[in-house]
Amino acid sequence: MSLLVILIPPRERLRAGGGAPAARPGGEFAYVLSDDGLTPRRHGRSAAALLPRADSVVAVLADGDVGWHRVTLPKAPPARLRAALAGVLEDALLDEPEAMHFALAPGAVSGQPTWVAAVHKAWLAAHIAVLEQAGRSVERVLPSTWPDEPPHGHFWLPDDADAGGALTLAWSDAQGVVQMRVQGTLARAWLAQRPGDGVRWTASPAAAAPAERWLGAPVQVLGDDERALQPARTLWNLRQFDLAPRHRGTRALRDLLQRLRSPAWRPVRLGLAALAALHLVGLNLWAWQQRSAIDERRQAMVELLRSTHPQVRAVLDAPLQMQRETAVLRGAAGRAGASDLEALLDAAAGAWPEPQGPAQTLRYEGDSLSFAAAGWDEAQVEAFRRRLRADGWQLESVDGRLRLSRAGGAGVRS
Repeated sequence: MSLLVILIPPRERLRAGGGAPAARPGGEFAYVLSDDGLTPRRHGRSAAALLPRADSVVAVLADGDVGWHRVTLPKAPPARLRAALAGVLEDALLDEPEAMHFALAPGAVSGQPTWVAAVHKAWLAAHIAVLEQAGRSVERVLPSTWPDEPPHGHFWLPDDADAGGALTLAWSDAQGVVQMRVQGTLARAWLAQRPGDGVRWTASPAAAAPAERWLGAPVQVLGDDERALQPARTLWNLRQFDLAPRHRGTRALRDLLQRLRSPAWRPVRLGLAALAALHLVGLNLWAWQQRSAIDERRQAMVELLRSTHPQVRAVLDAPLQMQRETAVLRGAAGRAGASDLEALLDAAAGAWPEPQGPAQTLRYEGDSLSFAAAGWDEAQVEAFRRRLRADGWQLESVDGRLRLSRAGGAGVRS
């Protein structure tokens, strides 16, 4: 599953002698393209409409654009949770709460301490709008660095004019995230208060040598492309509350399908394919067994017909031919069948209503007996029908006559 990581340019800050510069979200974006989310395949910089296509698109914010606050998550309904967070963080924010966007840490539980990320809302929303208008649907917005253990320090050389190319450190641990320049004594004094054991030190290729001189210890070189891919492997997602993507159901389904296509889910895909193949083989085997059983029963009926009625030469419909030949033998033996006149008269006599006199006319039609219904009311007809139905007969009223026949077809009556 291909992954496109879009690096959101750092938000411009106040400058000496001037106001706050306007955000310019329509410029170029740096990006990293990966085929598996682990190894970068291509990187570059382009306008939003010219960014590469990928199965999954995420945006990564610079370290200095995300503020981190440790709070106890308020117990509030989802519709009012954002307002509750604004009230809790009001004194800790440098900007008005209405101008900030908040995002909760993965797995946050009401009433428990959690991390809350704070980002300038209008600035972030403008960048997301530019990307999505260009056809790049941003599934997640991620921080470059987040509170985590073990402690991690990363050095790099900013290329913006305000930083002056000064060596900069991004530090993260269980206490939060800090970004600072390492000139002077402040960085060393602050670092002396942090744990020195188990720290993972990394640096961009250009910053590796000055970082080792300043730190007095070796650092691991971590390319900008590799660092850009790291946040995509976390559960963080800053697109929450009013910046949450629309069509969540469709997006969730697409995310699930993309996750199933990823290399990590390859064993699951193979297992499902094997299960489907086994199920298909089992269905075919069961169908073959059922066909074999049906063929055996059909052949048994043919053999029974030939052994019972050897005069039948061509067998086309064994059950029907058996019924016909049996009816011929029954007639030759003088025995009444289920639809013969004797059986029909016997059934009618047994269910005949007492107030009614004998029928004036009878008509036998081979498998049914009909007679005039003059003088019969609805109650008598219904009572007559119920008695006949109990013995397996059916009664129909046709053109002022009652027609009696065997329910479900003729059979053999002993």
